[in-house]
Amino acid sequence: MFSVVRGYNILVIVIAQYLTAIYILAYNKPLKEVLFDLNLLMLVLASAATIAGGYIINSFYDSEKDLINRPIKSRLDRLVSQNTKLSFYFVLNFLAVIMASYVSFKAVLFFSIYIFGIWFYSHKLKRLPFIGNLTSAILTITPFFAIFMYYKNFETVIFVHAIFLFIMISMRELTKDLENIKGDIAQNYVTIPVAYGEKVSKIMLTILISITLIPIYLLLFHFEVGYMYLFFYLSLFLLVVFLLLLWKSSTKVQYLILHNILKFIILAGVFSILLIDVSVILNRI
Repeated sequence: MFSVVRGYNILVIVIAQYLTAIYILAYNKPLKEVLFDLNLLMLVLASAATIAGGYIINSFYDSEKDLINRPIKSRLDRLVSQNTKLSFYFVLNFLAVIMASYVSFKAVLFFSIYIFGIWFYSHKLKRLPFIGNLTSAILTITPFFAIFMYYKNFETVIFVHAIFLFIMISMRELTKDLENIKGDIAQNYVTIPVAYGEKVSKIMLTILISITLIPIYLLLFHFEVGYMYLFFYLSLFLLVVFLLLLWKSSTKVQYLILHNILKFIILAGVFSILLIDVSVILNRI
């Protein structure tokens, strides 16, 4: 079940939400006030439960496709019966709503819409080119939007960070489609690579990399990001490597390498939030 809900991904998201709250959204609040905020804890736990449920329902609908694209993981996931998965899915969503109700009715409404959005994406939208990729990227950053709305911090730098993250996730989704093209064709998933071909997908990724330069430039030269500038320079280097490898790639293994480069950038971005102000812990205790 840990494999089905991708517990390692959920752990990273939980850490990312807390780091975002401490270093970006509530940077002017005492550290203890943020860490021991029960409302924040309930929002983070509700997010974790909803995302776990999302992985379950996604696995349920993609079970046949995953046998082709991820045979080893798929066989491991099948050790848990479909009935057990669905039961756990409903329990997780129920718990998410209960935890959200501790915060406010608006939080309940937010997570109810989020749960429905994940289900509708897995059931219908995932099979549609462009719409599926866009929806997936939006759903991925939605947990951070919950924290953003809680603290009501509307500074421009936060939106620029969000744009950078959104573009990186969009690139990862398109690269994943290239990686999984064989299974998508077999199961009639009309993704961008299936509908328009690998060359068009590579052109789109090249354009997205070019667009990524805008938020990187703004964050490096127009906003205070502390030592996090090291992460953005590293990202630039890795994106150049990604671009060079992209136009030479044609096999699943090669696309997997590209996918892992983007995953590394996103993961490194999470922990590089600590570099925004290395003295923040000492100053706010």
